[in-house]
Amino acid sequence: MEINKTKGIIEAILFAVGREVKIKELMSALELSSSEIITIIESMKQDYLEQNRGLQIINIGESYQLCTKQEYYEYLYSILDKRNKPNLSQAAIETLAIIAYNPKITRAEIESIRGVNSDGTIYKLLDYNLIEETGKLDAPGKPGTYGVTSEFFRIFGFNSLEELPELPRYKLDENKQIVIDDIIEEKEKQNSNDEEINEQKIEEKEKQNSNEEINNTEPLEAPAPERETQQ
Repeated sequence: MEINKTKGIIEAILFAVGREVKIKELMSALELSSSEIITIIESMKQDYLEQNRGLQIINIGESYQLCTKQEYYEYLYSILDKRNKPNLSQAAIETLAIIAYNPKITRAEIESIRGVNSDGTIYKLLDYNLIEETGKLDAPGKPGTYGVTSEFFRIFGFNSLEELPELPRYKLDENKQIVIDDIIEEKEKQNSNDEEINEQKIEEKEKQNSNEEINNTEPLEAPAPERETQQ
């Protein structure tokens, strides 16, 4: 099949479906191998980039989706129904982050981390299709577990959980408060540098005082020889 026609078919499929399309679905529709599909779509991505198109093809795991570019969002927002845009509170963002960094986490574990009831926040995230129930934990009561959805990856621009920013290292102090290790190391390093600077200043001051004492000391005169008295 001609390459341009194949690109047109893939573009039509992605546009018409309006969701992420798995590579296997494209393989079945076009009767092409996985490597051929990936090569063609990467070429399409480059075409969109070079032609400064308003659309782009993004990866979501092992799927692809046709969507608008982020820089054109402000122009679309004034036309589209604003109610479709998730309005996440600080509590929702915290809960979403906890679930993203802890796949298959339970409601009780989320509340243990946050320290407050999270029922309402979890229901809202489920309603926005940003999280989903991923199964049941093999524990007493069989509590349900949660994980993020493909909608989460699409909205936040990640292909997988491996692309999430690395969390800072932390530990709990004597008051059970979180203390970031990187901040501790930086503070210790700064204190060490301050101590070295202070020691250098003390040494320089002592050296200066020593030099001043030497300069202020009057030279000792040799005693005059005694004159012999004439008899």
